[in-house]
Amino acid sequence: MRIHLGENARMAFATLREHKLRSFLTVLGVVIGITALIAVASILVGLDRDVRAYLNDYGTDTLFVFKLNPGIHVGRLSSEERMRKPLTLEDALAIQESCPSVQRVVVEVFPRLGTGSPRVPPSARHRGHEVFGIEYTGTLPSYEQVFNARVTRGRFFTEGEDLHRVDVAVIGHDLAEGLFPTEDPIGKSILVGGVSYEVVGVLGKRKGQFFRDESADKTVVVPYQTYRKHKPADDEHFIGAQAYPGHKAAAEDEMRSLLRRRRNVPYNKPDNFGISSAEQITTQFRQITGSVALLIAVISSIGLLVGGVGVMNIMLMSVTQRTREIGVRKAIGARQGDVIWQFLTEAMTLTGAGGVIGVLLGIGISLLINATLPRLPSVVPLWAIVLAVAVSMSVGLFFGMYPAVKAARLDPVEALRYE
Repeated sequence: MRIHLGENARMAFATLREHKLRSFLTVLGVVIGITALIAVASILVGLDRDVRAYLNDYGTDTLFVFKLNPGIHVGRLSSEERMRKPLTLEDALAIQESCPSVQRVVVEVFPRLGTGSPRVPPSARHRGHEVFGIEYTGTLPSYEQVFNARVTRGRFFTEGEDLHRVDVAVIGHDLAEGLFPTEDPIGKSILVGGVSYEVVGVLGKRKGQFFRDESADKTVVVPYQTYRKHKPADDEHFIGAQAYPGHKAAAEDEMRSLLRRRRNVPYNKPDNFGISSAEQITTQFRQITGSVALLIAVISSIGLLVGGVGVMNIMLMSVTQRTREIGVRKAIGARQGDVIWQFLTEAMTLTGAGGVIGVLLGIGISLLINATLPRLPSVVPLWAIVLAVAVSMSVGLFFGMYPAVKAARLDPVEALRYE
C-alpha cells in the first residue's frame, strides 16, 4: 500500500506538534540563515531601487564629466588624480559646439577639491532662520533641462540674469522649508556667504533617500557669472551633457576625444578626467553590493549547514525510535520508495517550517528598518521569499536522504524484532 504525499505531510506536522521544542532547536540554524538572507536581500534590493531612482531622476541620457571618475570611490585617490587640473567653462562650451550628439551642456562651479584643507559647507540665513550644510554652486540656465530639475514654485534664472551677474538664486525644497516655514519664499532674500540673493524659484524634492546626499535638497543654485563675481578663486567645474535620445554612446565617444585633445593627453596614456552616466554608476554600485551579498550568502550557508546536520541527527534518531513502525509498514506491503518519501517529507517539512519562520523574522526586520531608519530603504522581494523557502526545503531533502535510505533498507523481520 502506497502512502500518499498528503498523508506523509500530515504525519510530519503531527511529529512537529508533538516535539515542538526539539523541532525548533533542530532547525534553529536554518532559521538564522534564512533570516539573515531575507534581511540582507531586502536591504540590498531597497538600496538598488533607491540608487536607480536617484540617478535616473537626473536623466537617463545625461553624461557626467569631472576631473575624477564620477561615481563611487573606494580607497584613497592616487597622487596623479589629486594633481589633475580642473575642467573649465571653455571645455563645456567646446563640447556644446563640437559634439553633434550632445543636445545640451551645463557646468557647475564650486570650491577646488584636494587643497588639503577641509571644505566647510556654508549656511543660508533668512531673518531668524538659518540652515547649515547647504550645497552652494554656480551654474548655467541649462541646468534645469540637463539635470531634469523640476521648479515647483517660481522659475529658474535666465541667460540674461547670468550674463548681467544678477544676485538671484533657486533653492532646494528642504532649504525652502527650513528658511520659510510659514511664508512664500519667492521674492524673499537669503544670505549665503555674506551675499544677499533674491529667491526666484524652488526646486522639487529629488527622488531617492539613502544614496542622496543630505545637502541634495538644501541647494542654493545661482547664475554662473554671479558666482564667479563673488568667488573668483573657485575654479572646480563639473560638466553635465544631455545626449540626443539613442545617441548617448556616440556622445560619450565624441566628448572623450575632444577632452583628450583639449587636455593634451598622449595617445598612449589613460584619460585624466572621468565620464560616467547614471547607468554606469548603478552598475558600479551593483558590483559592490553583489560582493556584499556573496559574503552574506557564505556566512548564512554556515547556519544552513549547521541546521542540516541537526536535521540529519534528529532523523537518524527518529529512524532508531521508529524501527518497529518501519517493520510493520514494510510487512504490510510498503515499498522502499514509500519509506524514503515518508522520511524525506518529514525532513523537508521540518526545514521548510524553519524557512517560513526565518522569512517571517526577515520581513519583521525589514519593517523595523523602514520604521526606525527611513533613510535606509528596505524591500522584501517575492523572489527572495520563494528562494528562501525552496532553499530551506532543499536542505531537508539533502540532509534527510541518508536517514531515509537507511530506514528503507531495514529488514522487516529484524525491524519487527527490535525492542
